[in-house]
Amino acid sequence: MDALRPQDPQLIGSHVLLGRLGVGGMGQVYLGRSPGGRLVAIKVIRDEIIDHPDALARFRREVETVRAVRSAYTVGLIDASLDAPPYWLATEYVSGPTLSKAVGARGPLPVETCRSVFAALAEGLAAVHRYGVAHRDLKPQNVILSAQGPQLIDFGIARGIGQTALTETGYAPGTPGFTAPEALLRNEVGPAGDIFALGATMAYAATGRPPFGSGEAAGVSYRVVHEEIDLAGVDGQLADLIQACVAKDPTARPGLQDVVARCSVRAALAEDPTYSALVALAEPIPQAQSASLPESRPLTAPGFGLADAATQSGLLSAPPSYPYTPTQVAAPRTSRRRLWGMSAGLGAAALVVVTVVLVQGLADDGNGAEKGAGSKGDSKRRTTEPSRAGDSSETPTKKRPPTYIDGDVKISRDYWTADLSKPMGGECNLPPEERFSGGDLLTSVEPDPNSRRVYITFRDKYPSLERETYYVSVAVKSPHEIDADTGKPFDFGDGAAQQSLNVGYTSKPINLYDLPGSPGEAQLIYPDDFADWFKGKKAADEGIPLSNDPGDWTVQFIHVQSPRNYASIACDGFTWK
Repeated sequence: MDALRPQDPQLIGSHVLLGRLGVGGMGQVYLGRSPGGRLVAIKVIRDEIIDHPDALARFRREVETVRAVRSAYTVGLIDASLDAPPYWLATEYVSGPTLSKAVGARGPLPVETCRSVFAALAEGLAAVHRYGVAHRDLKPQNVILSAQGPQLIDFGIARGIGQTALTETGYAPGTPGFTAPEALLRNEVGPAGDIFALGATMAYAATGRPPFGSGEAAGVSYRVVHEEIDLAGVDGQLADLIQACVAKDPTARPGLQDVVARCSVRAALAEDPTYSALVALAEPIPQAQSASLPESRPLTAPGFGLADAATQSGLLSAPPSYPYTPTQVAAPRTSRRRLWGMSAGLGAAALVVVTVVLVQGLADDGNGAEKGAGSKGDSKRRTTEPSRAGDSSETPTKKRPPTYIDGDVKISRDYWTADLSKPMGGECNLPPEERFSGGDLLTSVEPDPNSRRVYITFRDKYPSLERETYYVSVAVKSPHEIDADTGKPFDFGDGAAQQSLNVGYTSKPINLYDLPGSPGEAQLIYPDDFADWFKGKKAADEGIPLSNDPGDWTVQFIHVQSPRNYASIACDGFTWK
């Protein structure tokens, strides 16, 4: 639990705020205290998405769902404000760690504890389903281990069984690794999807590992659809039950009552010493910062909204894992966005952000870069094996930041391939070379048939106020090796073309933490803002026209330490016809 920040309100409605519980795609969650002394969890919808009907509809649906579902396994609604901005809801506060935090702190649960938690969660889901509601985002972060038993939280994307889903085309609700195959492939959601998520959640509890591995969302989702869950080392009978719950065919999964019966629970969870020790991981409740709360800092105080001062408000700081992790919800969008980095369980999520056009045309100096184009023959190359390590003496400093990346350092065998069966419409064949070391890298790649250009943006969703430099370059690679004389694929006389082994046309490295705006977002345009560098010289002033090489183009986001020392941190792509 984080302390309140100076720019946070002290009051929301009649509730005194005590601390910050978490932050997610829809908003900030606070710990509050009612006038009568009751502890509440208060979710406040973000200022930047309140004008989008879909996002607001999701929030209203969450309020109605929490109001309707009254169960021993779910938190109850205390209060809500839905008539005018700011919109918020207050629910009962449950003391205890999330299942995610408990396993992270103490490791995998013993077999008998797993069986008891398994049965309790199945019983809780059955109670929710009796109200005609599917949770749709069950995961370890959305299970709180209270003294009375596990509690289900965050109904941000829950909906009535049989209702039309509030979702975008191509967007599967839920979290990668816990979202069922039928939701990923056909956007089919319902009780069977919750059973899949239950099995995946218990696999995590039993192993301490992500059930379908870690990495980018597209890769994890691919494994959900095509590969088996990770149950190495799990007790045989428990593994069999988990395997049944995560069957690829939703009709093959057991019913929740069958799950409860197969767990064969013989004692209350409160009697389990392991479970009781986990409950004790709950953090202490902070006191209000002052006894007298002035009216000068209401919820709508200047500086609270993201649109006014995002980086100062603290809403973009990295979300803590305890005790609430609000569901990431996509708002209506005009471009395709992805999150890369530390939030492996977030899936495809989109935010409406203030687009800041990064002014290009900085001088091509520093790091020995030479101005002007080099010999055209220089671009007919890239046949040497990769050299991953650069000259350590080229590490950037404030005085000499990198201004380009050299394409002769290594062969690039990364390729993006379009595939509509994949959650994001395609995927890259290789994982990133390096994990993004910031918060979450939010990227967008949007080709425009009218202008014959590609608009590429990126930013750190959770920018660090402590970090000063982190240089990112974007590389756009054509499907085939390009003849510098013609600007088109090499003609070998047989109609065949060689697959490109180049890094591609690259942008000037941009310091991710020195961008204008709040939050700052870099925007690049291909081919205008891209060039081809080879051995310290510019072999081409801009990228080739897209029409010169139709097919699947690869877009890589690259962390640059120096012109010859760099590594990919994210991969995307698009198809040009």
